[in-house]
Amino acid sequence: MSRAYIIGALHDATEREYTYRLSQKEREYVEFIANLVRKLGYKAWTYKEGKDRQLYVVEFSKKALDGFEIKTDEDKRDYIRGYFDAEGSVPNDKKTRFYIYFCQNNKKDLEEVKGFLKSFGIVCGKTHRPSVIKPNFWRFYVRANSHKKFVEEIYSWHPRKSQLLRTMI
Repeated sequence: MSRAYIIGALHDATEREYTYRLSQKEREYVEFIANLVRKLGYKAWTYKEGKDRQLYVVEFSKKALDGFEIKTDEDKRDYIRGYFDAEGSVPNDKKTRFYIYFCQNNKKDLEEVKGFLKSFGIVCGKTHRPSVIKPNFWRFYVRANSHKKFVEEIYSWHPRKSQLLRTMI
């Protein structure tokens, strides 16, 4: 029941006047977020968007996160975990060299996450633009010698990513 996790996950969400709207192709993950919000004592509703799309949505009131600030190490871990589950990646193909990365349009947010990771002894590479086509898109990798520490300290609550982390490390 971590507000910090939800705030991290919202980096992949849309903010409306009174609600947050998070969408993902994994229904299980959307239900997971909805249940976190409900455990905080707020309503959350989920639905499939479109008849032929593989896209699921959770919406909930902004009041669920009012006044919350990330202060403790536990908050930082949860925030990073939510951020990773929204904006991070690991390879889906087991034959591919293992990697962990974070990406985002907001470089300042990305640098904050990188700083939090550093505070836990997790070493990251340089923040860079992976594409000339998207000049405002930024990414950094967790260094290979910190993969195990990332899994031990941060991990993932996303159904697909957590399974991949378990099998790759």
